[in-house]
Amino acid sequence: MKSILFIHQSAELYGSDKTMLYFLSKLDKTKYLPVIVLPFDGPLKTELEKNNIKVVIAPVLKLYRKMFTPKNMIKFFKEYKEGIRTLDKLNEEYKFKLVYSHTLAALIGIMFAKKRKIKHLWHVQEIIAKPKVFNLAFKKILSWKSNHKVVYDSIATMNFWIDGNKILTKKSEAVWNGIETTNLPTFTANELAEVRKNFFLSNEDEIVIALVGRINSWKGQQLLLSAFALLSKTHTNIKLVYLGSAPPNQEIFEIELHHKIKEYNLQDKVVVIPFQKDITKFWNAIDIAVVPSTEPEPFGMVVIEAMLAKKPVVASNHGGPTEILVHNETGFLFEPNNAESLATALEKLIQDKKLRIEYGKRGYERVLTTFSLKSHVNHFEKIFQELI
Repeated sequence: MKSILFIHQSAELYGSDKTMLYFLSKLDKTKYLPVIVLPFDGPLKTELEKNNIKVVIAPVLKLYRKMFTPKNMIKFFKEYKEGIRTLDKLNEEYKFKLVYSHTLAALIGIMFAKKRKIKHLWHVQEIIAKPKVFNLAFKKILSWKSNHKVVYDSIATMNFWIDGNKILTKKSEAVWNGIETTNLPTFTANELAEVRKNFFLSNEDEIVIALVGRINSWKGQQLLLSAFALLSKTHTNIKLVYLGSAPPNQEIFEIELHHKIKEYNLQDKVVVIPFQKDITKFWNAIDIAVVPSTEPEPFGMVVIEAMLAKKPVVASNHGGPTEILVHNETGFLFEPNNAESLATALEKLIQDKKLRIEYGKRGYERVLTTFSLKSHVNHFEKIFQELI
């Protein structure tokens, strides 16, 4: 059995956290022993430990825009020493054959692997165009010899990073994320009706449009609200649900969203629900899923989650969702950052229940054949076998 050190930058249960949880839960434990380092305690740690996976809390050296101040740089180097010391102790016990850094947000993995001459794999799930200094820095780090393999969550993400870089291209590969497609929970009509009544504040006749994800500057909450405001002028039977919370210290985005809802006078038609640990029941209770990101999504885990729940999806026509969603078959792609284009796509689904059902069924079938967790894990295990 070969030990692998996994580094992840969060302990919540949003997109990248879920992909880590899904992956480690199905990794062949007779071949590989995973040990994962998280920066803090949280629901991801709880779920991983339920799967008997060793979890350690330690600094992962998260990169952020305000780190380049004297105070934050001192903090960074203190965390570097503490992080390396923790990883060295783990390495004495487990003798790691590979370090796997999940997302670009954590730097401790590549630093430790380079220092201790252990092979390193970086699983990239970000498209970082700005600030330019970060973009250039990551392209250089990804090209280091000590970074032996780079895996991307979509072709769009891979093409963004390897553009014009022959060194990086040679060691790059795209592997779509996967989701568990077996033993799915089922819900009674009464259970779903309760979710609609108690959480969505919606009746049976209303069509529930939902955006699931963090409330931030680029997930498209404001864009969707603008489109919904246009639709609400002619449709009285629609409801808009936002399910998610703002990142720590970025609560301003949620405050601004509430202000805009009030400005449109849509308080009775729009509901904002905080992050929920178990999202499956909510997916099954909605009618239309929307992924209106104003910047390209690297992959878009919420797209396959919605499709698995047999819901039609409307998404921005850029980034990873363009590889998941089939336009005019499982949903619609609309012109990014265009509220009228989004409203037009939603209009088609609002007016046609049969179309919503048909697109939902096709989306579900596409997830089963193309985005299963089993396929995702098998692909990575082949990569591990090549590297170790």
